[in-house]
Amino acid sequence: MNSSVIAELIFHLGRMSTGDGLVEGLTAAQWSALRYFDQANRFSRTPSAFAAFHATTRGTASQTIKSLEAQGYLTRMRSENDRRSVRLVLTDKAKGILANDPLESLSRAADSLPPSIQGHFADALQRMLSQVSQERGKPRFGICTSCQHLEHNGCSRQHQATYACGFTREPLLLEELDGVCINFIPGKPVTIKSPVT
Repeated sequence: MNSSVIAELIFHLGRMSTGDGLVEGLTAAQWSALRYFDQANRFSRTPSAFAAFHATTRGTASQTIKSLEAQGYLTRMRSENDRRSVRLVLTDKAKGILANDPLESLSRAADSLPPSIQGHFADALQRMLSQVSQERGKPRFGICTSCQHLEHNGCSRQHQATYACGFTREPLLLEELDGVCINFIPGKPVTIKSPVT
């Protein structure tokens, strides 16, 4: 199979899975925003990070965000460290409709693949995404567990693994390690240890 066929299949799969009409009264762009803010870590829940992730202008991203705020799906929180910056957080209303996300059909299709293929497929798509991002001069987003910035300091007195972001110099909670981050730099994947009970 040649590379243009693979590219077309990926593009067609993405278009088909996002649907061609309104679902829950939201457009495909609004669904993309809800997905992003659901998956982004606390450092990346900003309008500018969302714009970068979706390779769109800040103006377009701002309009999408404002429409979701007006409908009660997003709320703004001032940063504790820098009162000038804001973080966008999903409301309970937004969390409630994510169960009806039109992208769920694509998730089910991925779940139907054998586990060994899922891992290889995810790695291949991540490599393709990184290359396209680099060629177009766009930031490469990823998760903490495969980022060079992830720091691991053994176990704390409570027998829990401790992690931190080397870029922001802030501690990371275990549940934050799978969040999408704009400060991502590809690195060696880290095996995350579950807390000892």
